[in-house]
Amino acid sequence: MNPTIERIKSLRANRKLGQNFMVNEAIADSEAEYASGRSVVELGPGLGVLTSRLCAIAKRVVAVERDERLYNILSEELKFDNLTLINGDFFKQPDSVFKGCDIMVSNIPYNLSSKTISWLLKYKMEALLCVQEEFAEHMLAKPDTKKYSKLSVTTSLTFSAYQMMRVPRNNFYPVPRVDSTLIYLKPRSREISPEAMRLISLVMEHKKKSLRNAFIDSRAALGITQARAVEIASLLECSDSRVFKLAPEKILECCTAAASML
Repeated sequence: MNPTIERIKSLRANRKLGQNFMVNEAIADSEAEYASGRSVVELGPGLGVLTSRLCAIAKRVVAVERDERLYNILSEELKFDNLTLINGDFFKQPDSVFKGCDIMVSNIPYNLSSKTISWLLKYKMEALLCVQEEFAEHMLAKPDTKKYSKLSVTTSLTFSAYQMMRVPRNNFYPVPRVDSTLIYLKPRSREISPEAMRLISLVMEHKKKSLRNAFIDSRAALGITQARAVEIASLLECSDSRVFKLAPEKILECCTAAASML
């Protein structure tokens, strides 16, 4: 029996915190390679299988663990001068905590995936993440496919995203119901206005409709009348195309144009 699994059994994983711990050290070794000589952020270090490897080759590691039990264990066991270990909610940490960090390497809880992507976008930070396989599929989905979504569009526009390797569920304990994927994200330099990003979110909620109708159906959220929505929609390029058939760049172009008319 893997000794890490034995420890997890004795601790009892907290399902509410989405705790499924990486127990395959070979995968942790592969993940840690991205941290070589860099200042690294880790969300949810758990029992430190990845953390110890990050500390061995990184310039600096900032690891934030919400579970006080695990934090206490890590504080006792991980004696690295380049490790800053914090007990608390990752997303409530002040900006100063992450100053100088340039990459996140983490096996993130599945229920924090979307929140983590938003955080990375805010900090324009590179990342190697182990996420739920279906989440990764939505991130990488292409136009005119079933899984093409708001996440696909925003990921494509804000990151260069690459699928690195599939991680079967038996590499975690407790064993989750789904497989995972290692995905690498590198921020793009493109600047997108908050107004255009909001419009992208709204029209993708109606992705099977034409861009014209998707925009008109978003009028309440935009706080405009139907007449004004129709007027703006009639000026948009590709207004008769179904949203899910449009490339992310074209959706951005149209939403930026629409935002300028609001």
